[in-house]
Amino acid sequence: MDFSIIRVARTVMNVTDLDRAREFYVDALGFIETESDDQHIYLRGLEEHCHHSLVLKKAEKTGVHAIGYKVQEEGQLESLEKLFQSKGLKTKWMENGSQRAIGKTLRVHDVSGIPLEFFTKMETVERMLQRYEMYKGARIQRIDHVNCQVPDVEKAYDFYVKELGFACSEYTETEDDKKWAAWLHRKQNVHDQAFMNGEGPRLHHIGFWLSDPLSIIHACDVLASLGYGSNIERGPGRHGLSNAFFLYLRDPDGNRIELYNGDYLTSDPDFKPIRWDINDPRRQTFWGHKAPDSWFEEATPFLDIETGEEVEIKNPTLKQRKPEFVI
Repeated sequence: MDFSIIRVARTVMNVTDLDRAREFYVDALGFIETESDDQHIYLRGLEEHCHHSLVLKKAEKTGVHAIGYKVQEEGQLESLEKLFQSKGLKTKWMENGSQRAIGKTLRVHDVSGIPLEFFTKMETVERMLQRYEMYKGARIQRIDHVNCQVPDVEKAYDFYVKELGFACSEYTETEDDKKWAAWLHRKQNVHDQAFMNGEGPRLHHIGFWLSDPLSIIHACDVLASLGYGSNIERGPGRHGLSNAFFLYLRDPDGNRIELYNGDYLTSDPDFKPIRWDINDPRRQTFWGHKAPDSWFEEATPFLDIETGEEVEIKNPTLKQRKPEFVI
């Protein structure tokens, strides 16, 4: 390949009220607000030296503009453009100055219709890792992954592994060996990008890394004390898949984020992907409790890189199952 994708680096998504969003993300969860204007809030975790990993953009309705990936060298962006164009997929260069803090940027749609962006440079800022007086809420450390619902997981898997150079850590298969879900990575942990079977493409959640499980428990206490108890959708718990400790939250607009900790190293070239049978209940929650129906049925739409309209949502190619059988 003529390019090297480093990791998932940011997500750009809409919120309808910036002040309300700030109260949730900054005051309650403890994100660092790098800067803001009357249309955007730029957020990062305590560990992050880059300007931001989450952009909240004011809009009338929810939607995700792009999932951003950092690439090794700027010249590799043209190679990525050629690849996506060769597949008949939309590409668009973002105008200089149109995006705060990042350099030359290529936006594309992948084979599922998900809007991605690739860039190499982002402004750096003070890293707050040892600024312990800044630790509050969930003590967010960094962006870890995104999870997307797509109508054809096998198609998405093949494109990311064979064309973009991702590796698979874990996956779920049906009885007839069809992929139901997959966890793919570029950095050396369980995933940067996950795909799950469902109506899509839609963003299911953005996962943020925390330093320890107690930070998740503390976050629950803080959220409840501030009146956000109903925003806790699922957890705390431990996944069978990934082994991670988790908590799923819905922000005031319904966008879902995951607080995440405790997965494992995947750097060895002889690491073999872990297969989970779709009928194994431990993969969803290792302790056995089930997720609510909303976790399977609700997600955030993606926005077209050219028109800004919602990307068409398609039905899954594999027959949907009852929630207790879904990851």
